[in-house]
Amino acid sequence: MAAAAPGGQEKVIAAAQHIVKSLANSKNAADDMIRILSGFDDRLTFMSDLFPPPPPAAAAVREPSVVEEVEEEEAGPDDAREDEVEEAAELVERWDSPEEGDRLVFDSAKDAGDYLDAAAVLVGARGARAEAALQAAMARLEDEFRHLLARGMSPLAGEDLHASLLRRLSLTVPSFASSASDLDCPSFASHTGDGDESGGAGGRASVSDEEISPYLISPDTVGALRGIADVMLRAGYGPELCQVYGEMRRDTLMECLAVLGVDKMSLEEVQRVEWGVLDGKMKKWIQALKVVVRGLLAEERRICNQIFAADAEAEEDCFTEAAKGCVLQLLNFGDAIAIGKRSSEKLFRILGMYEALDEVLPELEGLFSGDARDFIKEEAVGILMRLGDAVRGTVAEFANAIQGETSRRALPGGEIHPLTRYVMNYVRLLADYSRSLNQLLEDWDTELENGGDNVNMTPLGQCVLILITHLQAKIEEKSKLYEDEALQNIFLMNNLLYIVQKVKDSELKTLLGDNWIRQRRGQIRRYSTGYLRSSWTRVLACLRDDGLPQTMGSSSALKGSLKERFKNFNLAFEELYKTQTTWKVVDPQLREELKISISEKVLPAYRSFVGRFRGQLEGGRNSARYIKYNPEDLENQYSLLLIKKETIVNYYIAPIIMYLSISDHEVVLQFHYTFCYDS
Repeated sequence: MAAAAPGGQEKVIAAAQHIVKSLANSKNAADDMIRILSGFDDRLTFMSDLFPPPPPAAAAVREPSVVEEVEEEEAGPDDAREDEVEEAAELVERWDSPEEGDRLVFDSAKDAGDYLDAAAVLVGARGARAEAALQAAMARLEDEFRHLLARGMSPLAGEDLHASLLRRLSLTVPSFASSASDLDCPSFASHTGDGDESGGAGGRASVSDEEISPYLISPDTVGALRGIADVMLRAGYGPELCQVYGEMRRDTLMECLAVLGVDKMSLEEVQRVEWGVLDGKMKKWIQALKVVVRGLLAEERRICNQIFAADAEAEEDCFTEAAKGCVLQLLNFGDAIAIGKRSSEKLFRILGMYEALDEVLPELEGLFSGDARDFIKEEAVGILMRLGDAVRGTVAEFANAIQGETSRRALPGGEIHPLTRYVMNYVRLLADYSRSLNQLLEDWDTELENGGDNVNMTPLGQCVLILITHLQAKIEEKSKLYEDEALQNIFLMNNLLYIVQKVKDSELKTLLGDNWIRQRRGQIRRYSTGYLRSSWTRVLACLRDDGLPQTMGSSSALKGSLKERFKNFNLAFEELYKTQTTWKVVDPQLREELKISISEKVLPAYRSFVGRFRGQLEGGRNSARYIKYNPEDLENQYSLLLIKKETIVNYYIAPIIMYLSISDHEVVLQFHYTFCYDS
């Protein structure tokens, strides 16, 4: 080693002394450090004692050096910090002692504040005791966090749980009441009242703790949770915190789904459920989707934002962990319905599900961010598309079902066939979903040889036209089941007029247009003409002069012919009367129009015939046997035609299940729906 410059040895030793004195906190520690340093340079073994005995009292009054003043100033805060850490560790250790038992820190606001302050002091503190105390504090705060979450989430018992959840959500979540007003909950409507007192930021403050839903978290609890979250996040315990929050809130939201009637079901379970039960589950799903997205998840997002205000990333992670399972359970049920077996009775529930998901999709997407947002959006959009495919497939299935209906029994009296009622009620309901169906049916196969009827029609209009055309063709086919041509025309009139009236009195008129209605009314008139011709031609033939002997000839021959004519007229009229009093023209206006047409054709001919030939038979033997009716009698008889004994018809759709009862014989037909009628 090179020799040191003059005075260099003293400088090296002085520097080493300063280092040892700065770092060592006891004489033993100083001796250890000198021993280590002397291993690098022998000169350091000659360092003087760094911790000399205390000076005599007289020497203690000397003025401190500048270096000593600085060192004292630096040592003061360290000592205070050390004392603070010691006190914090002592408080944490005391709460972990057996004497405290199972007592909870957050049962007392003062205890909670002191404990959070102590935990905050321990964050970043060095030393084995401080680190151990911090770990103990984090474990306790995690348990307290879990307990606080659980304490505010005990569900109400009894039948009012569903109503209470909806009512209290409407009080705590602005604008929620309007989206929940159509839910199937009578007691909910009675609590919403007039006005929107809870709307806006100011409305929330007026809600008491008793009005907060048990599935949400009270403002006081939110404050305590935020205090715990702030400390745990500063200490680096974010993952543990998010795990607790995610587990607890996920279970709560799942419980909410169960309250709203949405149970976890596999695809196979959904497929096995009978339609009556499945229909109810689909209805509840539509309601629950709006409640969850606009109510529960929106409120969950708000609470998450308050609790994890100190860390945006933790907020996103915790909300995703809490909400993802609930959302996926809703979406999975929708997917099971979308890919399930298609049948016509499911259409309107599927449409309701489609519209509900389409409506809340932007709000649902906005609740999440990052990868979670992309995942939820992809899932929801995929299910929305599959629900749309199910709608198109079900409409096609319904069209095929109309064409494939095979019942071979003529309905007595030529009345409106249950198939007509069923299809028209079904088609009228389609108009209620015109916005969605016009989108979904835009590329639907609408090939139809129907002249210009479907030119410039909306996709739904073209679809409705196809369905009604299939129905008309089926009704034409079923009219052939009647042997009597007149009754065939009555049947066709009744059914086509029913179709026209359903179109005219609904949104279907807008879809099909006035020209379509005019064309069908012309068709009804042709059926009316066909009825009159086939029914009354034989009766009117008896009142013609053709074939009667000339009055110039033998009067006995004329009388014989007249007797035969009147006899044939009476027989024809009475047979027709007997038959047609069992027929029914359902529409009163159409029935009166037919009677007027009958009267205009028959009465003048009968009055003229009787007026011209009554004298030939009066005074003769049994003349009343032949001229049985005067014109007034006939007119009274006409009034009883086409009015069959009143039929009691009961049918309803649930959404499309029809029950029809007529007289005393029951027949059940299957047409992808169930309807019954007696005859």
